[in-house]
Amino acid sequence: MSDDRDLAGDLATDAGRLLMDIRAESGLRGKELGAEGDRRSNDLLLARLAAERPDDAVLSEESADDKRRLDAERVWIVDPVDGTREYGTDDHADWAVHVALWHADRGLIAGAVALPALGITYVDDSEPVAATTGLAATPRGDRPRVVVSASRAPAFSQAVADAVGGEVLPMGSAGAKAMAVVRGEADAYVHAGGQYEWDSAAPVAVAAAKGLWCGRIDGSELVYNQDDTYLPDLIICRPELRDAILGALLVE
Repeated sequence: MSDDRDLAGDLATDAGRLLMDIRAESGLRGKELGAEGDRRSNDLLLARLAAERPDDAVLSEESADDKRRLDAERVWIVDPVDGTREYGTDDHADWAVHVALWHADRGLIAGAVALPALGITYVDDSEPVAATTGLAATPRGDRPRVVVSASRAPAFSQAVADAVGGEVLPMGSAGAKAMAVVRGEADAYVHAGGQYEWDSAAPVAVAAAKGLWCGRIDGSELVYNQDDTYLPDLIICRPELRDAILGALLVE
């Protein structure tokens, strides 16, 4: 539903604005700022969802897991601050807010990733499209860029970069890395250092709608609203790089 996409975008944007205000006005820094941002962003998202989608379930990183979601038809999967460490660090823009909606029969049906420090929110505003539609090409002559976690880069990072003739670029939050691929500033994002459903649901919804390939490092599908929310690995890449990346991982 288009209004679900609109709501996802509005929620991520509004939470991002709140986080920017807290960052500017609270006087907090580091872990204290991260904790305050997590709490207040989560409160905003839960209150808005309770008011606007009272019949839907919610899975949030910052709330106790209500297992009734497992029997729900619709579940919002949210990360109030993705990249808390970066959010708590001056001059870092590589943090995000994630809002996704999962449907029992259709999987991810809406998603938004806000990059508040950049003033941008990405929404999955189209159905999955042909492989290259809407994707910015890597400038001719440049090497492909593979973004990885700045704090937990996978051991296979260089092998993947070598497989596509590219280079490794460390970056902060999952949302920031995924949206770098959506923008065409990077060509692939690979991760295997441990994640949960809220880390990837919204970025995958947006990236898949833009024609990027999204999956696990063994090539299997990403599955959401599971009893165990641990979903430790992820690839988001330009479709033409999929086989080379998976081939490098199988060798590893």
